[in-house]
Amino acid sequence: MKGLLAIILCISLVFGILTISYAQKYPSPSQYSTIADYKKATGKDIKSFSEAPMLAELVKQGKLPPVDKRLPAEPLVVVPVEEVGQYGGTWRAALLGRADTAWLTRTVDYEGLLRWSPDFTTPIPNIAKSYRVTDEGRTFTLSLRKGMKWSDGQPFTADDILFWYEDVLMNKELTPTIPKWLTTDGQPVKVEKVDDYTVRFKFTQPNGLFTQRLATPDGLGLIIPKHYMKQFHIKYTSKEKLDALVKEKQLADWFSLFSNMNDSWMNPDRPVVNAWKVVVALGTGPRCVFERNPYYWKIDIAGNQLPYIDKVSYDIVESVDVAVMKALNGEIDMQDRHIGAIANFPLFADKKNQEKGNFRLFYTIPTGMNTMVIAFNLNHKDPVLRKIFNEKRFRFAMSSAINRKEIIDLVYLGQGEPRQPSPLPESPFYHEQLSKAYIEYNPTLANKLLDEIGLKRGPDGYRLRPDGKPLAVTIEVATISQQWIDACELVKRYWEAVGVKTAIKTMDRSLFYSRKAAAEHDIAIWGGDGGMEVLLEPRWYFPFSAESNHAPLWQLWYNSGGKSGEEPPPEVKKQMQLYDEITKTTSFAKQKLLMKQILDIAAKNLYVIGISSNPRGFGIVKNNFRNVPEEMFGSWLYPNPAPTNPCQYFFKK
Repeated sequence: MKGLLAIILCISLVFGILTISYAQKYPSPSQYSTIADYKKATGKDIKSFSEAPMLAELVKQGKLPPVDKRLPAEPLVVVPVEEVGQYGGTWRAALLGRADTAWLTRTVDYEGLLRWSPDFTTPIPNIAKSYRVTDEGRTFTLSLRKGMKWSDGQPFTADDILFWYEDVLMNKELTPTIPKWLTTDGQPVKVEKVDDYTVRFKFTQPNGLFTQRLATPDGLGLIIPKHYMKQFHIKYTSKEKLDALVKEKQLADWFSLFSNMNDSWMNPDRPVVNAWKVVVALGTGPRCVFERNPYYWKIDIAGNQLPYIDKVSYDIVESVDVAVMKALNGEIDMQDRHIGAIANFPLFADKKNQEKGNFRLFYTIPTGMNTMVIAFNLNHKDPVLRKIFNEKRFRFAMSSAINRKEIIDLVYLGQGEPRQPSPLPESPFYHEQLSKAYIEYNPTLANKLLDEIGLKRGPDGYRLRPDGKPLAVTIEVATISQQWIDACELVKRYWEAVGVKTAIKTMDRSLFYSRKAAAEHDIAIWGGDGGMEVLLEPRWYFPFSAESNHAPLWQLWYNSGGKSGEEPPPEVKKQMQLYDEITKTTSFAKQKLLMKQILDIAAKNLYVIGISSNPRGFGIVKNNFRNVPEEMFGSWLYPNPAPTNPCQYFFKK
């Protein structure tokens, strides 16, 4: 915390401002899995329950059962960050286009079997009230909550998990490729129903990362309402009926229908276990709205059923600038996504703007290791460009040509240090050689390396490919970060100074994703995930997932077990084999040793190029919007702010 305040003070002095946040840190523990656990730890008991006035009225009208009949036998007890809250209000936020669904996951859709503790150290109970790991890490037994219900009042039981396993995961049409985290030795996990409220996951080998992965957004896919979704599944519904539904929805097949109807943001009829349920679906207008789930299964320490807030409403905006203006005008109640860039800090830290918008700031600790990752497409469809991009001296040259200090000063307000994509110094996996590889601004070296590999200059000063055509590259960047775009303008200048003609192409996130998935890009820009959560998010260290923008076809080969994509070169295959060994051991010492070998290969090859360390992020929160911690981690695998329990946020009257 002292380091964060020092950064804030430093920036404040530069801009002649000083901002003080009066929110709180998250409590420890942040929750108790059951009332019995709460009583054992505190000596206090919870013997009765209360509910939101809007639900009490429905109970009075006979439209809902009483609150004690809607809660499970053992509800999860959430400890408020500041105080027991008050019911009511609508949380206003913004989405940057229809594809910005990550903000929905981070706010209203993080309810898996396990969740991260707010300090990002431990997977803790959530839908599962407890879990046991046995058989040297091969078997995981999870106990569910008796009496827990979906948002339509139907029971949530082990049958829902079995439906996900037997009818979704193991169905080739719905799941052509089983995610690697659910396999060992290429064999999928086996899931057994022990009883109505107990499920067992069994692997052929130890799965050293399984509980951590369950706590990430990856674990959300396991939660599917069988009683509702079976009507769209070929096993439970006749082909004739499904064909009619497919035709009605103007889709191609039954499994496309299933996927569409399983989308809890776009289908208001799909039951959920989340605190809020969609009532105005995403994509149906300029706004997406969620309303409280009357069967939500968490309470506070006073026995009040959560959530406190009635509704969450997202305006769909066309640009970050619009989101920034809405926040400054007081039209957003709590958000960090998109608006919390360091370039916007002077605007939001200014006292006059805070008074006008009636907001304060909270801060995010980035777990990402780089402000911007430059990924050359090593699977390029043009064989000449593919050969150039796969020449590591070319990547060394392009990295050496970048003036990182100038980018840091001009784009990131002087905050950050030059570095490559690599684990953070605070991580036990820190790798100094990779972090510092070719980060020195050295255009002389860049020119020397480009000359060495035969990329001669033409009459106009730009370099030529081996086939005599101009060497021209295009940087593709999604319009979700003005900082990325600004930094790319500088990179273009540096690269052209060493003779590589460079263009910048900005595009909507959905188009960006479709192009890089099809390996149609030259160079893709994205953020540097995986600075602390190294074992769970090694996307930049080797072609681990669809987010490994530098090798989309190699990762496809890896994740399909060689059935799709393209077979990578030996060194990359070695990295993949090493990672598979990591997942099979529960020994952290062994995991650390294996990960070092992966990073050694990455340092030798510099598959992707970075710019700088991340400055601390921030978000805005209205002054009457309470129970938001003053500081939280910022990561996709810790989908902030979700691990801080948004269900306990409230408006203070």
